Amino acid sequence: MAAQDRSDRSSPERYSRVAIWLHWTIALLVIVNLAVGLLHESVPALRAWMGAHKALGMLVLVLSLARLAWRVAHRPPPLPAPMPAWKKGIAHLAHAVLYGMMIGMPLTGWLMVSGAGRRGPFNWFGLFDIPYLPVSTVTGRFGHEAHEIVGWMMLALIVAHSAAALRHHLVLRDEILARMAPALSRTKPRV
Repeated sequence: MAAQDRSDRSSPERYSRVAIWLHWTIALLVIVNLAVGLLHESVPALRAWMGAHKALGMLVLVLSLARLAWRVAHRPPPLPAPMPAWKKGIAHLAHAVLYGMMIGMPLTGWLMVSGAGRRGPFNWFGLFDIPYLPVSTVTGRFGHEAHEIVGWMMLALIVAHSAAALRHHLVLRDEILARMAPALSRTKPRV
């Protein structure tokens, strides 16, 4: 029984406060940026947000790299033991793809603005300039196409990820969502 108690403490059921903060901050920034990026051509009022869209994209890149580093250094809580292996595999794959997109989206955007024929201002909310990457206009066009395709893919994956989390919370009534949502938790998150 003592061995069981020790193993329970070494694999907590909650994400850490840092992981939770990074998750929800990045989620909010990505949702705002997807809305601006995907709708700015059809909603003229959003065109004025493109400077902020670029700055937020760079913030998403930095925070996503920090989140990935945190994840490598701090193991996430294990998925429930009764969950079938194939579902665990899909969950792990979805998270890996989300990480790839959270890093790939800003990088393709950076390629796009760096390889643009006519470069506009590229700064972080007017506080400092972000350097352009040394790329060609062909690479910039590739970045543009990839940015748009990955944007739609990311939207689809976010919808699927959110639906799965809500299914766990509302239908299966397990603790999957509560592990990442402090307000839904019955236990305190780790520091």
